[in-house]
Amino acid sequence: MSRQKADLILVMVMAFWGSSYLFMKTGLESLGIYNLIALRFLLAFGITAVLFAGKLRRTDRRTLIYGMILGIVLLGVFVSIMEGMKSTSASKAGFLVSLTVVFVPLLSALFFRNKPEFKIIIGAAVSLLGIGLLTWNGRITPESGDLYCVLGAFFNALYILLAGRFTKQVNPVTLGIWQMGFTGVLALMIAWIVEGPQIPETTGSWISVLGLGIVCSAAGYMLQTIAQKYTSSAHAGLIFTLEPVFAAAFAFIFAGEILSVRGYLGAGLVMASILIMEVHFKEIHIPHFKVQKAVPLFQKAGEQKGERTHM
Repeated sequence: MSRQKADLILVMVMAFWGSSYLFMKTGLESLGIYNLIALRFLLAFGITAVLFAGKLRRTDRRTLIYGMILGIVLLGVFVSIMEGMKSTSASKAGFLVSLTVVFVPLLSALFFRNKPEFKIIIGAAVSLLGIGLLTWNGRITPESGDLYCVLGAFFNALYILLAGRFTKQVNPVTLGIWQMGFTGVLALMIAWIVEGPQIPETTGSWISVLGLGIVCSAAGYMLQTIAQKYTSSAHAGLIFTLEPVFAAAFAFIFAGEILSVRGYLGAGLVMASILIMEVHFKEIHIPHFKVQKAVPLFQKAGEQKGERTHM
């Protein structure tokens, strides 16, 4: 798979995940955080385990260990995001979580000593400015929901880096299935302790669980895990900033959430950061035109070269 195709698949995954904020908002109306996470990921695990049963039979110990690690990190991602969504809008939460784009190169440089490309740094700075325009409320002290979403962005960046490393060492499909299984089981265990077992009570909640489980998790995480094997963690992190753009679009269409002019400007900057990352400036060639000295029309070709012509 080419890097461009992998990046395109990740963009499609961002559309799936952009819809997840509305699904989570609706699901939290009748379900606790851990119950919703458990239902989402256990459903996704069940679907993918059936579809790829043959691959699961060949699971090795390393894949299980990596799957457990990613499952723990994923749990941190969604607990943080859902706590944040209790006091913030779906569109705002989506853009805050896209701070992932800032954390990815920083964590990569800190833990793996990977020096980011200059355009990655510029793209991250542009994205950070865009997110600032989206979330600024005129006060210095951020809301608690905002802080939870930022924490979710940190866990998300950690997940991207770890997944980028792990998928190059084990089968990405098998790893993607097990990470969802571990996330669901861990969430279920905590749910039984702190919330008690719950099931959706409304049609909207059922739609949310099915959408989260089938579209956002089963399809989304499997495609993401496979595609990330063929692109860099820094590229994946910046493509992930498309997620809040889709989240804002879905929130506008289905929930009537409207951003301010400043907010839409911020969304535009986030999109610009993607272009900065994707465009290969060194590969853009500007054609050069050679200016030649004018030659009289009656001058023959041979004479033009200083040659004698023969009759």
